[in-house]
Amino acid sequence: MPRLILLNGPPACGKSTLARRYVDGHPLALDLDIDVVRGLLGRWPEHAREAGLLARSIALAAARTHLTGGHDVVVPQLLARPAFIDQAGALARELGCAFHEIALVDTKENLRRRYIERAAARNRTTFDEAARTLAEQGQLTGLDEIHDRLTTLLGTRPDTRTIRIREGEVAGAYRDLLEILTGPSS
Repeated sequence: MPRLILLNGPPACGKSTLARRYVDGHPLALDLDIDVVRGLLGRWPEHAREAGLLARSIALAAARTHLTGGHDVVVPQLLARPAFIDQAGALARELGCAFHEIALVDTKENLRRRYIERAAARNRTTFDEAARTLAEQGQLTGLDEIHDRLTTLLGTRPDTRTIRIREGEVAGAYRDLLEILTGPSS
């Protein structure tokens, strides 16, 4: 039975890494990154809200096609509102597929640090320069808000399974993911 696997979590927590690792080990599984789909839309930054909704609709259509073909789909995406999660769950139920709602969780402090490290690596700036730039742009406050909203959402979703992020333990997080997937599904 194909699986629809939703990997939720804040930025820089390992969603994409785990999704990639899963599809690398499961032939024809699809890593359906909604941010990549959104990036394919012309001038999407000028229409960010509409582009995000459209990208999610496109992702659900692609997931439908892939699941119907008998293949797993992994969606690594920060979701702080339940609408898309509910739509993905309804799709899985409609198709008779397993649905796994999984959240990667960590502390605010670790989230901030990893986000700053990622920004520094991408911009080739130092860690301190990246932290100062992100703080000036108000993004670090935004990260706290993202963490809080996600934590609140998870409190309303009793069927969500969680994986606690442990620094440098990608293999351990992947083992946790596989353990969740081999257990009962919702």
